[in-house]
Order: sequence, then C-alpha cells, then structure tokens
Amino acid sequence: MSRTSRGHRATLEKQPHEVAAMFDGVAGRYDLTNTVLSFGQDRGWRRATRQALGLHPGDRVLDVGAGTGVSTAELALSGGRAVGLDLSLGMLRAGRRVRPQVPLLAGDALALPFPDATFDAVTISFALRNVVDTDAALRELARVTRPGGRLVVCEFSRPTNPAFRTAYLSYLMRSLPTVARAVSSNPDAYVYLAESIQEWPDQAALAGRIGGSGWGAVAWRNLTGGIVALHRAVRD
Repeated sequence: MSRTSRGHRATLEKQPHEVAAMFDGVAGRYDLTNTVLSFGQDRGWRRATRQALGLHPGDRVLDVGAGTGVSTAELALSGGRAVGLDLSLGMLRAGRRVRPQVPLLAGDALALPFPDATFDAVTISFALRNVVDTDAALRELARVTRPGGRLVVCEFSRPTNPAFRTAYLSYLMRSLPTVARAVSSNPDAYVYLAESIQEWPDQAALAGRIGGSGWGAVAWRNLTGGIVALHRAVRD
C-alpha cells in the first residue's frame, strides 16, 4: 500500500477513485518510469501482447487500462482498429499530448461503454490487478467481444525459478522504490504497485479465473522468467 498523490493510503482493495488519483499523479513520467524500472523489457512485453492477439488488418481491438496509449499504438501496428480506454483522466491527457493519433477514451473496466460483441479482440496490460473486481472485469471484457474473439491479459506474475523469484521480490520491495524516487513524478505510488504484484494470483490461479468468466481455451506463457505472464483465451 502507498500514499496517493493526495496523501491518503491506497489499500489493495483498489477503490476506483483512489486508483484513478494515483495514476493521475504518475501520468507525466509514466512511460519513462516503466521503461527504467523494467530495464527496457516493457517494449518486448507490448510486442508479445500484440503478437499473441493474432490481429489481422481491420480487426477491432480494445485496449483496457491503456494509460497513455503506448500499448494501443503498439496494437495498431497490426493494421487493426485499436481503441484505448482508461479510468485515469490524467493518463489520458498525457497520452493525447504525445499520441494525438491514438483513439483514447475515458471509461471503467467494470462498465465498458460499448455494445455487446463490438470487438474482435480485447486486451488488458498491467491493469487487471488494479480493478476492484477482477472477475467482473473479465466478464465485461467477454461481453464486448464477439463469439470466437480473443483475449490477452498481460500482467505481472510469479517467477518460476525459486532463486530468481527471491531476487525479484527483493528488487520489488527494496530497489524499485529507490529507482522510482529518481525518475517518477509520484514515487510512493510504486510501493503500492509493488505490493499489488505480490498479492496477485499466480499463473494457474489467474487462468482458472479467466476460464470461469466466459472465456475458453485458456493458456498462458511466461515472459522474462515469469515476471510477466501472457494469458490467452477465446470468447465462448
């Protein structure tokens, strides 16, 4: 848990207004901070997400938790019609300044502002763990996806090697806040993010939750030794 930009502690229950305020506070340097903290791995994770979706030119794809739209811009490289959505107005404003060509909308993952079966594919990257009701968000993603459409969840997960996992957790709780203080506009927010990563289900547990929320053919693969996992599924 950490203090938001307003000085109140943000609990792991993730109340939407607190999450939005926290991301408003980090918006200005969010993309730079992510690249520094991930040692540049974030670019490869975005590329892997796009490839896992198997997009074709003209496909309609929704990017939930899009933030500044850097992930939405990556999806558009496939030739698909990518739309980004985020809860934080600060993140959206920052994104529109640097990526005016990327469609970015304000919205809540629990009440997506689209009719049923609108999209051929949906994705959410590093944002599902910040939603107050994970299962409801997965069901809402299923609602706006056509039957046979695809889902990819890109999220921090559990490194599979015990020694590597120990070193990674040490980095999260000790080194990451120190690095964040040097580059982030709101470094305390990254303490919350580190703790939310520790609380998040492992690969198999998340796969079970996806499979219980209107999705079939659930599978996953690890990136960077399991620091990140890509979960793929098909709309039933």
